[in-house]
Order: sequence, then structure tokens, then C-alpha cells
Amino acid sequence: MTPITARGFRDIMPEEALLRERISRHVSDVFSSYGYLPIETPLLEEEATSSLLGEISSTPFSLFDGDGNLLQVRSDLTIQVARLVATRLKNAQTPIRLRYVAPVLREQARNMGKSRQFTQLGIELIGAGGIGADIEILSLAEKALSAADVKDWKIVCGNVKAMKDLLEVAGIKEADKTEILKCVHASDFVDLDDKIATLELDAKLSYALSALPRICGGVEALDEAERLLKSVSVPVEGISELRALLEDDEIQEFIENVTIDFSVMNSFGYYTGLVFSVYAQGASSPLGSGGRYDDVFSKLGERNLPSAGFALSLDELEDAATNESDNRPLRIAVPKGSLFKEAVAALENAGYDTKPLENPGRQLIVHGDGVDYVIVRATDAPAFVASGGADCGICGRDSLVEAGLDLQQLVDLKFGGCRFVVAEPVDAAGKAAQSYSRRGSIRVSTKYPRITQMYYDSIGVQADIITLHGNIELGPIVGMSDRIVDITATGTTLRENNLVVVDDVMECSARFFASPARIRCDSRIRELARALETSRKA
Repeated sequence: MTPITARGFRDIMPEEALLRERISRHVSDVFSSYGYLPIETPLLEEEATSSLLGEISSTPFSLFDGDGNLLQVRSDLTIQVARLVATRLKNAQTPIRLRYVAPVLREQARNMGKSRQFTQLGIELIGAGGIGADIEILSLAEKALSAADVKDWKIVCGNVKAMKDLLEVAGIKEADKTEILKCVHASDFVDLDDKIATLELDAKLSYALSALPRICGGVEALDEAERLLKSVSVPVEGISELRALLEDDEIQEFIENVTIDFSVMNSFGYYTGLVFSVYAQGASSPLGSGGRYDDVFSKLGERNLPSAGFALSLDELEDAATNESDNRPLRIAVPKGSLFKEAVAALENAGYDTKPLENPGRQLIVHGDGVDYVIVRATDAPAFVASGGADCGICGRDSLVEAGLDLQQLVDLKFGGCRFVVAEPVDAAGKAAQSYSRRGSIRVSTKYPRITQMYYDSIGVQADIITLHGNIELGPIVGMSDRIVDITATGTTLRENNLVVVDDVMECSARFFASPARIRCDSRIRELARALETSRKA
């Protein structure tokens, strides 16, 4: 057997390693010029340390050591640096400036070609608060990008205080806050609106919660956000901090590369003020992220130390430095099959040239006026957009949920309606419960294992999922499974196979979605989203 590397890991050969070494050295020299000192931290950390500092959305690699302690392979270094400062530098004079170059590991979706190991180049500014510290880290991010020879980059800034203060004033329960923040983290604006609609809120508060994460742009975005928050008597401290940041002379030197976006919340739960992500033209993933985290040390039971920092991915810097400037037409993933006709009509109503789609034949990419239509299966559309094969696209909600990728869900297009249901044979009523009582699990056949697992997790039932690719109705008929989870529009197929619905899983319709990286670098995507929303409501 020929030895191979594990999924998501790779060897780096000398030519590429030299390039990475050069980028790393240039960026580290920038950090060093500002007085940041190098540190190295362990690859493994006690799980208990990570849990003190808030939820981390990326699933870490975990293992037990010989003493039975649960350890985690680091997925980020900020937590480790905080632990180091709290234990080894607790009496050091502040501010403390530290830098690092280190590999981290994060789980990725299977079969997407994504690396699970990458190298972070980062800094942490410990014990420095206020606008001065924010200016320093944002300026260093700009200088690091220049040192890495990245072209056409953008730093996209937000401030978590705005949303947190709005939620506080709205008086929303903690469980509902968690769901709303989850939607904002995922940039799922459709589910965000649906969740807000279930809450008994004043109309102005409901509008503010829906509108704030959608605000983006330059200084005008700050004006819009400030008006919105003041209309519902919410403090505007976060807006004022961003305004002072953008007006600083040092930031003004590269202000054309800085934008505001209140959907930027970052994946780690410990940020308290400024947050930002870095993108480059043509890249399908962010180059890095960072922000302010003033509460970390108090959570560790130590002295209060306001802090800020950021990390860049060496792997993404490498790709961005070697990419050519991207001036191609906007690429839209258009679903073939049952959604095709209505998707084309929606794009036409939004003002796009869809004549080339009238008879595409066997063409896979159809060229329109300033746009390329990438014709794909609806189930493949999320993968094309997430991987950079398209900038945005249309598919059913089910395809987005099943893919589980980092995508912005922007508009519910209100066509292609269907629902996911749980069904069983009419003459097998009660047998599923008997099987569950005997085995402690229920057998379910489906084409949609992720959606099915999410449903059974939500009701606290153990399920053994049998993934099929067609004729899943046969599962319970021939005794392979107790029930099925499937899409239905009219229920005809279920009735013809003597199956009856026993529960609803979720409602589905077509959605317009986009790559978070592309939408923050290409204004045409937001323009299309607005046009689709407007034409749908007309």
C-alpha cells in the first residue's frame, strides 16, 4: 500500500516552502518593527481552558492523553496567548505586544477540497484599550498585506456592540438571542427574518434587528446604522468607535480599501468591540480576521486587560499573492431541473440579460451581458459558490442546509415551494416506536442525511440514518428502515406508495445566496440581491 497524507493535510515542497518562508519573514518583520515579540505555544491545550472563553464554532480536534485529560488541538492562538499572559506574564508591564507564526487545525466539510491545517501569522496587543489600539492593529493588518504582496484586498469592519446593545434593549430571551446571533454569524438573513417574525416585538425593533446586519458601505453606512439605532433608543457607542477609527489619519491612508459591514461578527464568541475580516479579489475564503476582546482575562479570573489582535492565514496570503486581478463577469450558479425556469424568470425580472438561457443546449457556462451563468444541479450550487466556481447562485433551502457550507443566504425567492416530512407505511403505525423502544434508535432512510440528523437531534431521538440516492420510499416497504425523511410538494408519491406523513421537518423554497468573500469584494452581488428582492415584492 502506498502511504498517503490524511484528508485535508498535505506536504509542502521546497519551491512553495520558499515562497511561504518569504511571506512569513516579511510579515513578521512588519510586526517586529512595531515592537511585537515572538512566542511559541503548545499544539495541544486543556479543553477546560478553551471552554472558559466562550463558544468556538469551528469543531476542534480532541484527544485524551495518558492521564485521561481531554485535550484539544489548537484551532486558534488568541486563547492560548491569553492563557500564557494570565499565567506567565501576569505581573508584566502593559501593553504587551506578542506575535506568532504557528499551524492550527480546524475541521472542514468533507469532499470540498479544504485544508484542515493552515498556518497563522498573528499579533496580540494585550493591555491596550480604546481607539489607539484599534488603529494600531488595523494599520498593522494593512502593512502585513502590503508586505505579503497581496493586491486588491479589503478590510471589512464591524462592531459587535451595535447588535448586542440592540438585543439588550429589545429585551429578548437568551435562547432567542442565541438563535438570532447564530443567524447573523451565518449571514442567513432569510432565517433571521423568520426568527424575528416569531417574536412579540415592537415593529421598529423588529425592523432594526432585521436591517442592522444588512447595512454595509463606507461612512454613509455608519450614518444609516446610527439613525437606525437612535430610532429605537439604542446606544451608538459601537458606531462612534467605528467612526473615530475611519476618520483617523493613519487609516485614511488606505481608507479606499476599508468598508463597513454589520454582518461581520467573526466565528469566535469572545469579541467585545471592533471586529474585522480581510478579503482579496478572487479569493473564495477570508485571508484573516481579528478584533477587540476586552473580557477574556476577567473570564480567566485575572486582572482586567483590554486587548485586541488579528491573525492572517499564510495559506490564503500565498494564494492571494499569486492570483491575478479578477475582472471577469459576475458568475451566477443557475439550477437546472425544476427550478430552472423560475430562476431565469427571477433574474430577468431583476434586469439581467437572460436571452442566452432560452436555449442553452449542452453549454455549461452561458455568457450574457456582463454575466456568466454557470448551469449546475441545484444540489451542487452551494459547492460551486463556496469553492469560488461561482460568485452567487440560486437553489432550494434544502440544498443549502444539506451542504452546510459558509454562504450568505440573502433572499427568499418564494418559488419552488416544498416541505420536508417524516413518513411511514400506513399499516406500520406504532412499529417505529416499538423499534425505538427495543433498539434505542430509529432507522431512517433518506437522500438528505444532514437535514435528517439535524431534525432528530432537535427532538432528542437517536437515529440510524441510511443514505440512499433514489426510491427512498422502498426503505420502510422492504424493511430496511422504519421511516423516511423526504421532500414532498403534493404528497402524491407518498400516497401511491402507501406512506403517511407523521411529522414535518421544515419548509423549503428557492433562495438567492452568495460567497461571503465575493459579496464583500463585488458590489454587483448586493445590487442583484436588492433587485431580486424588489422584483419579488412587486
